[in-house]
Amino acid sequence: MASLPAGCEPACHGCRHRLFSADESLAQKGAYLARALAHWSHLIEAIAAPSPGARLAYRDRVTLTARWSGEQGWRFGLMRRDELIPIHDCPVHTERVRALVRVLVDHLPPGDEFPLAYLHVAGAQATLIVKAHRVDTERLDAVAAAAAGAGIEGLWLHLHPAAGRRLFARSGWRLLGGEAESRDPRGILHGPTAFMQALPDLHSRAMNDAATHLDPRPSVSVLDLYCGLGATLRAWTQAGSAALGVELSGEAVAFAARNAPRASVLRGTCAQRLPQVREWWASREGERVAYVNPPRSGLEGEVTDVLARELRPARLAYLSCSAGTLARDLAAFEAADYAVMGVRPYDFFPGTHHVEALALLELH
Repeated sequence: MASLPAGCEPACHGCRHRLFSADESLAQKGAYLARALAHWSHLIEAIAAPSPGARLAYRDRVTLTARWSGEQGWRFGLMRRDELIPIHDCPVHTERVRALVRVLVDHLPPGDEFPLAYLHVAGAQATLIVKAHRVDTERLDAVAAAAAGAGIEGLWLHLHPAAGRRLFARSGWRLLGGEAESRDPRGILHGPTAFMQALPDLHSRAMNDAATHLDPRPSVSVLDLYCGLGATLRAWTQAGSAALGVELSGEAVAFAARNAPRASVLRGTCAQRLPQVREWWASREGERVAYVNPPRSGLEGEVTDVLARELRPARLAYLSCSAGTLARDLAAFEAADYAVMGVRPYDFFPGTHHVEALALLELH
C-alpha cells in the first residue's frame, strides 16, 4: 500500500498530488453543506466520519480505464483530458482492488490481442469490459485463476463495443471463473454491476438513523424508493414492517427480492411505477412512512409532488448524495407542510469532495 504522511490522505481518489488532513477535509465538506443547505444550516449536525484506520483502503467499487502500450504494458487509472493517470497502488482502493490490478498487469494478453477498455470492480465481483464483438478467451483461464488468488470470487468478460458513458449492455456477458454472485460484509447478495456503498459500517449507521426516525414495526408500512440491492428493505421487514421497493436496475431488483424476501419489489423508474405505488399505499392500514435514496439528480419532479401532496407519509427519511438537489426537494416538501427535523451528514468517501446527508422530515 502506498504510504502517506501521518494525518494526511489523498485529495481525490488517489490521483491528485495535494494531500490534506482529515480535519481539513471534514471542514471543507461542512462548509459546502452549510452553503448548499443554507436554509437548514442550523439543523446540520456534525459529519459522521469513519475511524482513522478506515479512511484509507476502503474503496471496493471502482471503474478504471485500461490502456496498453508496447513500452509500458497494461496501465489502469483515470483519464485526465487525453492522458491516462495510472493509479495501480491508489491508497483509497482496497487491497483486493490493488492485488487484482497487479494480477492483470502480469497476466493479461497484450492489447493488440485483447482490446480491454475498462476494469470494473464491485466487491468480490470484477468485470473486464472489452470494446469488441468477440475475443480469443483461450489465455484468460490463467487470468481468472490468478484473480481468484487476489480475492476475486467472480471474474467476468463483458463484450460491449459501445462501452463508454454506459459501461454495461444486456448481452455480451461471460463468467470466466468463480461464482456469479457474492455477499458484501453485511451479507447482502450482489452481482458484477451492483452499486455498493463504501464503508458498510458507516452506511449501517445511516440506515439505523433513518430507522430511528421512521420507526418501522408491524403497524408501520415503509415505501422505499431507489431501493438498490434491498439492504434497507431487509431492515424494514426485519423490524416487522410491510415494505415496497422500487428500483430501475434489473440486476438490483433480482437481488433485492432475495435480500429482502418479505418485501415487494418493482422494477422501473419511480415515476413509471407510481400507479402501483398508489395502489399499494392505499391498501396499507396503520401508519405509512417513506425512505428515499435517489441519484445525484434527486427525486423525479412527479415523484416529489405525489409524495408530498398526495401520499403524504407521516415521516420521511431522504439520503442524498447531492446537497444541491436535496435543497430543491426539501423546499418542495416544506411547501407541502413538512418540517425538516434534522440533517445528518456522513463521510462515505474520505479523501474526496463528496459528502452525503440524511434529511429527516415529519408531516405537520
